[in-house]
Amino acid sequence: MIKGALTLLSGMRLLLARAELRAVLWRMLALLLVLMLALGTGVFWLLDYVAGLWIPEGDAWYWQILAGMVWGLAFLLAAVCGIVSFVLLGSAVSSPWLDLLAVRTEAIAGYKSVEQESAFLPMIMQSLANSVRPLLGLMLWGAVALLFFWLPPLATAIWTYGAIRFLSFELIDTPASRRSWGYTERKSRLVEKRWFYLGFAGLATLLMMVPIINLLVIPAAVVALSQYLSAEA
Repeated sequence: MIKGALTLLSGMRLLLARAELRAVLWRMLALLLVLMLALGTGVFWLLDYVAGLWIPEGDAWYWQILAGMVWGLAFLLAAVCGIVSFVLLGSAVSSPWLDLLAVRTEAIAGYKSVEQESAFLPMIMQSLANSVRPLLGLMLWGAVALLFFWLPPLATAIWTYGAIRFLSFELIDTPASRRSWGYTERKSRLVEKRWFYLGFAGLATLLMMVPIINLLVIPAAVVALSQYLSAEA
């Protein structure tokens, strides 16, 4: 897990250090910012709704403590929903730029590759198509979490774990697509190095909760995994 987390940090450092990568980053930042602000509104609404369902009622002194804990869990659940939505949509709408980032990172790593020649819209649609099966898996985790909805700690833990697994699929999408990996091969590689990708996606989830830094996570993940997979080749 530590190696996965360190790989993501290495990708972020490389993204900010190399001028040819920063040039691509600036092109997508405005779009990612607008998307983040729009989804942020939905997250606050969801937070208020879930907290209203979970917060206990009573006059005893310990109800204040329980209410604080519930607010924290509701915030985590709502934040994870926002993160999943942001990565899913952000990766899709910025897929042409992410592909260019991957090309330039692979060149830095000494891995010869060429930029995909697909038009803007087909690349976005392909990115969304690649998300369908992982999204179905996430929905199954969500269904399990709903079974324990009235046990907030357990429901939140189940949903968070499912979301991290989903993000593993999402964050590997660009470098995997460039290597023509289908769903089966992606799943096989994620299972083979389960702890690496859990650490990678787990840290990505945490960084998504940090303002400003959250805008860098998707491009940094593409840079990190492009560099990592090129070194393996």
